[in-house]
Amino acid sequence: MRQYIFGTGLLSAITGGITLLRALRNDEPFTWRTALAWLSWGITLALAVGAVVDTRRARRGKVISGDSPVSKKQQKLLKKRLS
Repeated sequence: MRQYIFGTGLLSAITGGITLLRALRNDEPFTWRTALAWLSWGITLALAVGAVVDTRRARRGKVISGDSPVSKKQQKLLKKRLS
């Protein structure tokens, strides 16, 4: 579980969210640029969590979709699990 929590994708998404939260503390108005930054952060977080889920499924031997970046490594992860 530790390898998933400390993955670079999740860490960068969390630090990006912290940066956005700090920007909200200032008395700046909420503009369309701020809305786009939050949308971008949400997409980044969703992709990072999706990569973690795909990696976990691949390590357990379950089939993952072909559009996942982990699908190419699925056979390698399965062999590592079996040994």
